[in-house]
Amino acid sequence: MQRRERTRHLIELGGLVQKAGLVDLADDDRATIYGALLELVSKARSEAGDDTLALWKRRGRRAFDAEEAEWETGE
Repeated sequence: MQRRERTRHLIELGGLVQKAGLVDLADDDRATIYGALLELVSKARSEAGDDTLALWKRRGRRAFDAEEAEWETGE
C-alpha cells in the first residue's frame, strides 16, 4: 500500500513539473530539469528562503485557483 501511495505521489510531482512548463522549456532534458530544481533548492535554503517559499506558495495557490475557476466555468 505504501509503495502505491509513494508512486502516485511521485507521478503527481512529475505532473507539476510538466504543468509548470519546465519540461518544454528544458526541451525534455533531464539534466537541465534537475539542475533547475537544484537551483530552486539552493535559493530556498538561502537567507531569504522563508520569503522565497512564501512567494512560491502564493504563486502556486493562485495558479491552482485560476485553473480551478477556468475548469468550473468551462473556459
